[in-house]
Amino acid sequence: MLIIDGYNLLRAVQSLTEQSFNITDIQLCQIIGEYLYRLKKKGCIVFDGVGPRDKSGFNNLFNLEVIFSGTSHEADDVIEKLILGNTAPKSLTVVSSDRRIKTAANKRKADAVDCVDFWTDVIKIFKKKQKRQVEPQGKFIGISEAETEYWLREFGLLK
Repeated sequence: MLIIDGYNLLRAVQSLTEQSFNITDIQLCQIIGEYLYRLKKKGCIVFDGVGPRDKSGFNNLFNLEVIFSGTSHEADDVIEKLILGNTAPKSLTVVSSDRRIKTAANKRKADAVDCVDFWTDVIKIFKKKQKRQVEPQGKFIGISEAETEYWLREFGLLK
């Protein structure tokens, strides 16, 4: 299980490169959702506040739950509750650059990962090219006339 400090990660990603500067919270969630799908894992990302009025962009993120802390709590409070409430904290990975969150994760013996390190891992997964099996040329071209004649004779279909 992965728990992510949403705006903490978003700010880290935006500061890494100029190209990432325009990345939105929705785009970040879509990327992380795809990342989790590829790893066959699940996670949740917690943002401060109530979020955008139109939350439809967060739909269809099957492996990623998006949580907004609301007006009375901070994302850090929600993340700490999630860490404390987790029944298997040793299998938990918490992504944040916030010392408070890292301390809470370490107390429960969960993995605490810095935002930049996590994003580096995300990029590696997307850059990994799937090894393609090389198909024999004959599969696409077919066999020659001589080979066809040989096999027809071999099976008694040609005299």
